[in-house]
Amino acid sequence: MNLPLRPRDLALALLVIVVWGLNFAVIKVGVADIPPMLLGALRYLLAAFPALLFVKPPKVPLRLYLLYGMAMAVGQFALLFTAIHMGMPSGLASLVLQAQSFFTLLLAAWWLREKWLGNQVAGLALAGVGLVLIGSAHGASMPLAGFALTVAAAALWGCGNIVTRAVGRYGPMNQFAFIVWSSLVAPLPFVALALVMDGPSAVLAAVQNLSLKSMAAVAYIAWISTLLGFGLWTYLMSRYPVNRVAPFTLLVPVVGLTTGWVVFGEQLLPVHFAGAGLLMAGLVVNLFGGTAWTAVMGRLRGAQ
Repeated sequence: MNLPLRPRDLALALLVIVVWGLNFAVIKVGVADIPPMLLGALRYLLAAFPALLFVKPPKVPLRLYLLYGMAMAVGQFALLFTAIHMGMPSGLASLVLQAQSFFTLLLAAWWLREKWLGNQVAGLALAGVGLVLIGSAHGASMPLAGFALTVAAAALWGCGNIVTRAVGRYGPMNQFAFIVWSSLVAPLPFVALALVMDGPSAVLAAVQNLSLKSMAAVAYIAWISTLLGFGLWTYLMSRYPVNRVAPFTLLVPVVGLTTGWVVFGEQLLPVHFAGAGLLMAGLVVNLFGGTAWTAVMGRLRGAQ
């Protein structure tokens, strides 16, 4: 049944969107004082401990924990943190990262042999043009390397979604527990990357000089965005059909763009607005166009 969200659950969904939208500004605060790879290590260390003491690991093969942790955690956030550290505006990062849904479509078609509907092709085309427009306006306010890294982070998120599909084959489980235990995969690779990219002395100095602001940013990213956000999202996805909950993610860039403008004074060029509009239109067509496309094709077949 396509049940509407109860008022309490609607409030929880909106809370998740605000938490995730603000997360990009918090990341920008974090990488200002903490090297990106060290920030990733601290984030997932706090996401795993002490939460894993209270939840049992789901019965899923170890390889899926490793794949999910390396793609969704290390891959995605190593790229995203580095992109924002290099100057990618936090608001635009929140928007461009939503391209993950289209990378998921591409990977599902290639790896899982899933067929596309017409609305998915149309949504992908709109989003692709939107990304090209946003990327074409690179400059001092948006470095091209930062934009490219954010797109790559979206691709790694798509890879993580494919792993999630594989995890789902093992039946109903505590998804929150899976996120907590898969967080154990990330700290050591992040520490290794930090030592290679920044050097032991820089990493040690950053740890010794952690400010209250930096620690608050790490705590927010680990506990509020990761554990609270994904915990509530898992709860909602378990109670309602996907098509009732998933569209709320369209509001994440609205919060992210607004926060970037209010807190950091991030300004968008007209071409950014145009690209953002096309990307969001592509997401809407992808999410809501399936029913209309099926109805149109059904009528065409009936007329033959």
